[in-house]
Amino acid sequence: MTRKAIFPPAEAPQAKKQPRSDTHHGITRTDDYAWLRADNWQEVFKDPSVLAPEIRTHLESENTYQSTLMADTVELQKVLFAEMKGRIKEDDSSVPMKDGPFAYGSSFKLGGEQPRYFRMPRDGGEQQILLDGDLEAEGKAYFRLGGVDHSSDHEKLLWSFDDKGSEFHTLLVRDIATGKDLADRIADTGGGGVWSKDNSGFFYTRLDANHRPSKTFYHAIGSDEQEDRLVYEEQDPGFFMNVGGTRSNEWIMIGINDHETSEYRLLPANDPTAEPKLVAAREIGLQYDLEEGGDVFFILTNADGAKDFKIMAAPAHDPVRTNWKEVVPHEPGRLILSVVGFKDYLVRLERKDGLPRIVVRERASGEEHLISFAEEAFSLGLSGSYEYDTDVMRFSYSSMTTPAQVFDYDMRTRQRTLLKTQEVPSGHDASHYVTRRLMAPSHDGELVPVSLIHHRDTAIDGSAPCLLYGYGSYGITIPASFNTNCLSLVDRGFVYAIAHIRGGKDKGYAWYEDGKRANKKNTFKDFIAVARHLTAERYTSHDRIVAQGGSAGGMLMGAIANMAPEAFGGIIAEVPFVDVLTTMLDETLPLTPPEWPEWGNPIASEADYKTIAAYSPYDKVGNLDYPPILAVAGLTDPRVTYWEPAKWAAKLRELKSGDSPVLFKINMDSGHAGASGRFSRLEEVALNYAFALKVTGKQIA
Repeated sequence: MTRKAIFPPAEAPQAKKQPRSDTHHGITRTDDYAWLRADNWQEVFKDPSVLAPEIRTHLESENTYQSTLMADTVELQKVLFAEMKGRIKEDDSSVPMKDGPFAYGSSFKLGGEQPRYFRMPRDGGEQQILLDGDLEAEGKAYFRLGGVDHSSDHEKLLWSFDDKGSEFHTLLVRDIATGKDLADRIADTGGGGVWSKDNSGFFYTRLDANHRPSKTFYHAIGSDEQEDRLVYEEQDPGFFMNVGGTRSNEWIMIGINDHETSEYRLLPANDPTAEPKLVAAREIGLQYDLEEGGDVFFILTNADGAKDFKIMAAPAHDPVRTNWKEVVPHEPGRLILSVVGFKDYLVRLERKDGLPRIVVRERASGEEHLISFAEEAFSLGLSGSYEYDTDVMRFSYSSMTTPAQVFDYDMRTRQRTLLKTQEVPSGHDASHYVTRRLMAPSHDGELVPVSLIHHRDTAIDGSAPCLLYGYGSYGITIPASFNTNCLSLVDRGFVYAIAHIRGGKDKGYAWYEDGKRANKKNTFKDFIAVARHLTAERYTSHDRIVAQGGSAGGMLMGAIANMAPEAFGGIIAEVPFVDVLTTMLDETLPLTPPEWPEWGNPIASEADYKTIAAYSPYDKVGNLDYPPILAVAGLTDPRVTYWEPAKWAAKLRELKSGDSPVLFKINMDSGHAGASGRFSRLEEVALNYAFALKVTGKQIA
């Protein structure tokens, strides 16, 4: 079957050309589709109705075209949706976590899209619903809860919501006894807040017009918002800022960071009027995080050349860098990911040989032990505890064939207690599936880890289609965890694979460094190498591989489409960051200055300009025979603005050869995270999977 025959005939939208040029470092570029960026984009994020009519008309024509080309999959999408929904326990509930006289958790009701937050007596009893997300979302096209945090006296709840998808959150305070929200209401926040020690107020960050968290305030309950005290203002637009606290409620921590440098300021939680005290001044490339330890702070840092991080400690009353003392030394190849401090123990999550592990350290003796696991590839998560003075901490475990499990672990007795195993209501038999971890040789000899799953009955003879997922940026590792959604493909004969490419930290911090800035092309070459390895090992064939990635992984999709279009049978790019050069040249956009350490600053550096220009997907679109492409985006996305994929789709159609279509679906009511409800999101997944099934000739219900 030819690609042309797969899709029905339909006229694709043709965006008009309105050339605009810019010149940097003596290099002039012309962008024919720059008009798709709304001049009033800040207002559009908060109120989509103010979008210019001609832009709205074009975006709606894209949705119509996509719907026409995918019309024959509507019933398949319904079947896929029903399957995926059937694997979700509709009235699922978290395991409540103990805190003083209560245990707190979240749950869903039958048919509910949004979580409910509840508490119950510490040792069991009747649940009290504190916040019902479904009730709060009524009448809203988009709704997503942000932070939810109870006060230490268990009398109030600090919570937030976003009802545009723009990630401007409104903070509210709920009186738990009455279930009513107080008059305190603060808009345009980062989505979270931290209670003062006596719970009479809270600290929060406010976003500016460009969506940057530049100011931390203190709000006293019952006071006018205009009277809120400015605690700290970050002057450098290249840094993110957040405010957090410690479980002992002793300290407020203001964290400031970009992708390679961090800085903390501390103030006592019992004195909102105190001036924040600097821990260690920012130095380019110096990263550190603070974790409470009673009379000390534990510091996870890469200081002094500790590329894969080490753990230090310093007196809590004076944790300046000159007082840092080594606790856990640096070990090359063992990447320490996070630490959790308890009164008698220090727990760390680390990755070695590409796999995660948990290490428990007794603080008094320094004795350490591992919590071990047997599977070939798996995912771990540290949940920690609400409480500091406890011997029990919580962690989660899953693999590509094992549903998620939640354990309580007694650090003193080394006894693990299984609290919950993810329930798959429609049934799941792990013995029906095979999971493997492969090592794919890349262009320079590096071996790229690949996690995959397929049905035991799937023939490994090159005939199976494959969904190959990748990300590869910001040091983020995609875990080999249980994914109920992908079973809808696997049960239809797909191989589902994750490429652990450079740009993540899958093989240590150096794996990240080898996939950023001047080394960024390694990310793309690794992904292409994985596709070729899967073909060489007869797991699939090139024309049967559908590549998928989102956000920076969407940039990956755009890059591999330009570099090796023949290696893929289809591409799914979700909220794709594809106009990298233009975005990095625009310092007014929300994420641009903080992103320069990741990609380079093409405004200041001609070398960075040329590096980005050499791979930026929008700039490299050419007269190539691209495979079918599906791009998905949200109108109010502040991270990857909607006009990037809109322009990309237009330019692809203009320049490409061949008859493969470019489909662009834009959700006019959502942002970066897609649809807000848990089931609404499944509809988007069903569209992606229907596209994958369609382009690989497996379009069967």
